[in-house]
Amino acid sequence: MFMKKHFKSRQEIANEYGVSTKTLSRWLKKYNLEIGTGLLTPQEQALIYTAFGLPKEPNRLPEDTE
Repeated sequence: MFMKKHFKSRQEIANEYGVSTKTLSRWLKKYNLEIGTGLLTPQEQALIYTAFGLPKEPNRLPEDTE
């Protein structure tokens, strides 16, 4: 589901929570999460999911629906 072992962009994480990348950046700053630049590693993703909780429901792209 969310914890696949691959790198993700900030946009992908923001989409999972239904927020903009700007809001995601504010959340990271508010929780003092030390997240590097570039793609997010699985370890960084785990920090985010632990701090914010797992997103309620993933945003699906049109090709994911039947």
